[in-house]
Amino acid sequence: MLNHPLRFLPAPGEPRVDQRPPEVRTRRRLRACHECDLLVALPPLKPGQKADCPRCGHTLVTRHHRPAQRSMALAMAAMVALLLAISFPFVSFSLGGFGNRIELTQTATTLIGFHQPLVAIAVILTIAVLPGVYLLGVIWLQLGLLQGQPLPASRTIARSLAHLNPWMMADVFIIGALVSLIKVAGLAQIELGISFWAFCAFALLLLFTTQSIDSDWMWFSLAGEPQAPEGTRTGTTAAQQGLAGCPTCGLVNRLQPNGHGHCRRCGEKLQSRLPYSLQRTWALLAAAAVMYIPANAYPIMTTTSLGHTAPSTIVGGVVELIQMGSWPVAIVIFVASVIVPVGKLVALAWLCLVVKRSDELNAGSRTRLYRLTEFIGRWSMVDVFVVAILVALIRAGSLMSITPGPAALAFGSVVVLTMLAAMTFDPRLIWDTPLPRDAHKTQGTPG
Repeated sequence: MLNHPLRFLPAPGEPRVDQRPPEVRTRRRLRACHECDLLVALPPLKPGQKADCPRCGHTLVTRHHRPAQRSMALAMAAMVALLLAISFPFVSFSLGGFGNRIELTQTATTLIGFHQPLVAIAVILTIAVLPGVYLLGVIWLQLGLLQGQPLPASRTIARSLAHLNPWMMADVFIIGALVSLIKVAGLAQIELGISFWAFCAFALLLLFTTQSIDSDWMWFSLAGEPQAPEGTRTGTTAAQQGLAGCPTCGLVNRLQPNGHGHCRRCGEKLQSRLPYSLQRTWALLAAAAVMYIPANAYPIMTTTSLGHTAPSTIVGGVVELIQMGSWPVAIVIFVASVIVPVGKLVALAWLCLVVKRSDELNAGSRTRLYRLTEFIGRWSMVDVFVVAILVALIRAGSLMSITPGPAALAFGSVVVLTMLAAMTFDPRLIWDTPLPRDAHKTQGTPG
């Protein structure tokens, strides 16, 4: 049986959490790259250092200084900022004797009154609920580690953190808020509340918290590190040896003959390759392409000013911003709402088409393209957040008001579907069949 690294009590005067990195207590710790499946041995790492895959450049491990204390402090500060952000007025406007003041949560609840419950749920989940759950999970985990004994359900919570990360969009919401305020600033007087500044601090602290998580150290502290399976060889892919690296905790595990299994350390389900990866990606891309048509054909919001109603599509909103002279904002909306979704659809479709015709010279560039598509997808939510903020804020009757259009739900669906498509695409497929660099010279030569 493996000895748990935290079962041993520290000597008098020593810290309850051993600050030494796992490398000093475990020899030859192996990792399978999540993007190219190359099996490598981790080098000893000092705080501030990281280990990258030598084949594709993917970061395998990042070591932090005092990881438990660092993450705990940042998570608690972010949680305080979130509580302040939902407790005070967010922003207010006044026009011709009329005015309105909203709180952060009203950006979602107002949408329910306009029969947009799905958009409202997406907004409140991505800007407050999921980040709050994430921060509470980090605090719970690090509190247990600082006490010298993991708290109940720590492994389940640690597994959940990695799955929550892509769906937290507080930073995207800040960009949407700035775009909304720039749109309204020329028409009405805007006043920023305490909640606005608190939410800006929260978004920044949340970003720092996610970057401060040293998952390698955390999992070693929670459950130790079992030795790699017998006969494991570095320098080749894990799949060739019947192995798989856990996408959650990183541990290398032996798979069953059918190519499936579960991680010995965290319990995550393991597979040699994501089943039906290309088929699922194609299906999600097709659904996103279909939803992109009504997202652009129908208005995303309707503006009423002095009794005159004017529906606005995504492209129409960009044109209006250009006519107003707000070129920077128009560029932001055009990139986030037009270039990014279309570019992601084209890039993922192209990767699915050429994944079987790869060689070592271009596999690296195709992997970098995949990373880019995975990173930029969430930023398309800017337009949805702009609609949510303006609908809640601009409510002055026939003088001026904004209502959401049917394109808001369609465009939100495009963002979610393209994010899921990137998640279901297995980048290891790019490296499964690449020819060596000199294969074109030697291929066909008699052995």
